[in-house]
Amino acid sequence: MIRFQSILSRIVILHVVAVAITSILMSLALSWLLNYSADAIHDKAMQEQAQRLAGHLRVGGNGDLVLELPPDLQGLYSQAYGRYRYAVLDGNRHVLFSSLKDGDALFPADTESGEVEFLQQHHGRATVSGASIRKLVGTRTVWVQAGEDLANRDVLTDDIVASFFKNVGWITLPILMVLLVADIAIFRRALLPLRQASEIAEAIGPSRTDLRLPAETVPREVRPLVLAVNQALDRLEAGFRSQRDFTADAAHELRTPLSILRTRMETLSDQAAGKALVRDVEAMARIITQLLEMAEVDVFEVDPSERADLHRVCASVAELVAPLALAQGKEIALTGADRPVWVHGNAEMLTRAIRNLAENAINHTPPTTTVEFVVEDNGTVSVLDEGPGIAVGEHELIFHRFWRRDRRRAGSTGLGLSIVRRIAELHGATISVENRTPRGARFKLWFVRAA
Repeated sequence: MIRFQSILSRIVILHVVAVAITSILMSLALSWLLNYSADAIHDKAMQEQAQRLAGHLRVGGNGDLVLELPPDLQGLYSQAYGRYRYAVLDGNRHVLFSSLKDGDALFPADTESGEVEFLQQHHGRATVSGASIRKLVGTRTVWVQAGEDLANRDVLTDDIVASFFKNVGWITLPILMVLLVADIAIFRRALLPLRQASEIAEAIGPSRTDLRLPAETVPREVRPLVLAVNQALDRLEAGFRSQRDFTADAAHELRTPLSILRTRMETLSDQAAGKALVRDVEAMARIITQLLEMAEVDVFEVDPSERADLHRVCASVAELVAPLALAQGKEIALTGADRPVWVHGNAEMLTRAIRNLAENAINHTPPTTTVEFVVEDNGTVSVLDEGPGIAVGEHELIFHRFWRRDRRRAGSTGLGLSIVRRIAELHGATISVENRTPRGARFKLWFVRAA
């Protein structure tokens, strides 16, 4: 069974099939109607000829019937002309008058049961079609038969009947095709509210859970589905809000006891154990900070008119993370464009994304190496490190929340890169990762340039 991907294509294909069937049936019906009309006209003409012949019958002086035809009718029914024929029969089915050579009845099978009968008879190779009428002449009842040889039928009528099917097909098909084009335009217009609703649905996401499909403008048949979808979106929004609120509230609640715990650990007499515990607490604090950051990013909306200087953002991040890098024996470098590079976006969010990339690079690059920021005029920024690189099969996994290659490694939460991707999505930017030669990784963010 063929499945169509869109309602419009399904309607168009089915309509084309309907047009083809309708065109054939209409042509056949019109052809039959024309034949029927031609036969009706022929029968009426034959009945009129029989009545005209009956008008020339009279009773002679000896009581016999006499048929006196004027010259025009004599020529019309002559053997030389051969198109029209007649016969007159009495009540005993005896032939009184006949234009046939053998003087036979024109329609021997005439039942003589009605006032008028329309009959057809083969005479040799000819087929004669005509009418038989009952006529009272004096006190005698006779049947007057008039017929036409179908082989000599009106040439114009024959040509029309013979060519009608072909001609009507050429006429009907273009008309139906014009109707199809009009129907397509009507269907597209009728489906416009559905296309608009689908565009709105496409914009619905974690950052725009407030959007709903317009139930008032869609067709009545689709409205129950749209209302059900809106109700499902309401439940999803409530679930998202509850989850975000729980994450933010839990993180807020944990920060205070962790701060108190860190203060108390610094007063322990065993300095070595205290430092180890402080590192563990700092790792927990980092997780909580990133959870709060993730919760904030999830509900953030970027103003379309907002702009940020990408060069300045990278310079501020480089200045921010430089002490962390230097403390680990690593260097920070900022290269590329030396003038403002304006892109669409929020400067604070861009700072968070690039800072997360920088911290990730610092954590994975060995001592005495350099973490480099490269800002380009086309609105891209790359963060390069000289670490072990990333396996090809992990290029997508590293952006998943809480994903870590080595879960036993201290200080890694698996949230930093997922925050970066989420910020990129909010700004309509793209993020990619590739390995460097001979070693290291390059994370590249491509933002939309602002005028």
